[in-house]
Amino acid sequence: MHDNKITLPVLFSHFLLTSMLTLIGTAIVPEISLAQTQATADTPSILSMPELTDTPMAAPTAPQQQSWWMRDLNNATTKTEDIYDNGRLSLYLSGYAHHGRGTYTPDRIAELNEKTWGLGMSKEMRDDKDNEESLLFIVMADSHYSPQITAGYQYEWMKPVGSKYEAGIGYVAGLISRADIFNGVPFPGALPVASFGTRDTKLMFTYLPRLTKNKGNGDILFFSLRTNLK
Repeated sequence: MHDNKITLPVLFSHFLLTSMLTLIGTAIVPEISLAQTQATADTPSILSMPELTDTPMAAPTAPQQQSWWMRDLNNATTKTEDIYDNGRLSLYLSGYAHHGRGTYTPDRIAELNEKTWGLGMSKEMRDDKDNEESLLFIVMADSHYSPQITAGYQYEWMKPVGSKYEAGIGYVAGLISRADIFNGVPFPGALPVASFGTRDTKLMFTYLPRLTKNKGNGDILFFSLRTNLK
């Protein structure tokens, strides 16, 4: 009997402790489950993420390329503006045109004008290779004593001659107006040119080659003087 009195209180205590733990567990577990459910609901699911598609992104539109003539026109316009704005101002004095003695007869030369007096202006500048670019406008008497107007662009490759002088060779291209050609309507032309002198004052040479095999045309060397005004 003594052993039974000791065993019953122990069993009763164990039963009471087990019951209390069961009640506490029953009250806590639903709250934990509810918290887990809410946390799961707030967590984005992989299944709920936007669906990726295989549609490629639109490529950026490539800039349109300029045609070659538009590119050259823009470059020529920029170059002309640069020379006009930044070039040195010079004065042209035209004075003599030599007609080839093997191309013209003495009688024909006697009829032609070789004192081609005239005036002109130019603006010139040097490029990064020290060659010369210029814009020019010249009015002079032609071989028939009529006005000849020339406006154009000139380029010369320059070469130093000693410490003070320089020589150049190049071309001039532009518009020419003569009374005996197209009744004075300007027409395009290009001629070889050369020069010799100092950077500020020099002789300019322009050559008009023979245009046909027949004598009596072309083969004219024009002389002029150019001096800087700045």
